Amino acid sequence: MTNINLGTPYEAKLRRIIEKGYAGNQTEAIRQAISTLEREIDEEEAILVHRGVQFEMEKMKGKRWTSHEQLKKELGWK
Repeated sequence: MTNINLGTPYEAKLRRIIEKGYAGNQTEAIRQAISTLEREIDEEEAILVHRGVQFEMEKMKGKRWTSHEQLKKELGWK
């Protein structure tokens, strides 16, 4: 990928980021943006996994298992 067309509004935002000193050039600003987006995606995925675990734990509350085998059977594990 050698040429990216951002469009006028994004090019202006990119210039402001560089002018304010948050990045030294366009390439650095884009790299930072990609890294930030990747970090946000990772955080969102972790939140979703946590919520899923919480949901499953709430479903399991109140259930009593007498053995590990009974729990595995209830969860559909082999």
